[in-house]
Amino acid sequence: MIRAVLFDLDGVIRHFDHDPDLEARHGLEIGAIARAAFRSPVIEDVTTGRITRAEWLRRIGEHTGAAEAVDEWGRTAFRVDHDLTALADELRAHGLIAAILTNGTDTIAAEVADCGLDHHFSPIFNSAEIGFAKPDPRAFGHVLAALSVPADQVFFTDDSPSKLVGAAGLGMHTHAFTGVEALRSALRDCGVDVRAAAA
Repeated sequence: MIRAVLFDLDGVIRHFDHDPDLEARHGLEIGAIARAAFRSPVIEDVTTGRITRAEWLRRIGEHTGAAEAVDEWGRTAFRVDHDLTALADELRAHGLIAAILTNGTDTIAAEVADCGLDHHFSPIFNSAEIGFAKPDPRAFGHVLAALSVPADQVFFTDDSPSKLVGAAGLGMHTHAFTGVEALRSALRDCGVDVRAAAA
């Protein structure tokens, strides 16, 4: 029986509206900022809380030689998928936990509160506070201990299949997120009483 559904944040619940012309306007190759942002070890440093988001952006700017472009990239607006918040509300109405586990930075708590996600998901687990990032099993172990729920009663979804490995290794039910309809179907397959996605 599933008692808790654990969601990834970015790429599942919220989506960034990146400006496709940003790098070209600043004389950078397409993808240069993302490559700098997600390279090792800087991405591990920020998502495990060893450096702040501000320091992360500073290092990206230094690496690319385009601090102004990185500053603009760091202020990219995002949108929340309200089909996912509706699903979370439905799960909670059935008495289940709807929580988030994100590989985030020190600003996640403020970002989540600013857009009201904390009204739909609770608790919200942030790797920068835990000290371990997905797919490290220790990140998932932290969640299980905090929820006091056995692994086989937790369902975890992430848009990055590689992040599912640590959860599956502990015995969680996992689902590679591709959309809310497929997610609802996977939940029903695990015995969770949720509606089919609206047509």
